[in-house]
Amino acid sequence: MKELRRSQTDRMLGGVCAGIANYLEVDPTIIRLVWVICIFLAGTGILAYLICWIVIPNEWSIKS
Repeated sequence: MKELRRSQTDRMLGGVCAGIANYLEVDPTIIRLVWVICIFLAGTGILAYLICWIVIPNEWSIKS
């Protein structure tokens, strides 16, 4: 089962975009571009990123 986790290896800031890209099986650059567009158009991108950074766990914090 797939789980949404922040990336620890392919990260620019907090690993949120790379984690979402891994979950959706797309290129992280696409998610990053969409996020930047949300920041400039809607202005909610920064707040959404911070919330995701807090809510989405690291990929290294997986409990076996």
